[in-house]
Amino acid sequence: MFVVIVNLDVAETRLEEFLAAIEINAHATLRDEPGCLRFDVHRSVEDPHHFMFYEIYTDADAFYVAHRSAPHYVAWREASARCVRAGTQVNTYLEPAFPADILEAETVDRS
Repeated sequence: MFVVIVNLDVAETRLEEFLAAIEINAHATLRDEPGCLRFDVHRSVEDPHHFMFYEIYTDADAFYVAHRSAPHYVAWREASARCVRAGTQVNTYLEPAFPADILEAETVDRS
């Protein structure tokens, strides 16, 4: 598994455009990319212009190759260039210490 955590700040005047673009990208990534296991978009409760994405892929190629070549990712990058405040995006790349826990959590029936 391969995990990506993205932190970024959005320009105040571009917030609605950003939200529309990331919603399309996150949903299309989950729906259309079999290598994506999770794509969560979080918004800071203290700063409504700060966001964090938590993405899990089956492996690094699912992120670097499949995800980054998808048409919705290309559109997202264009919107991101307009909306994200320069110099604020930080990507962190990780591998889960306990990947079986992630797979188990995805299959737990919480009803």
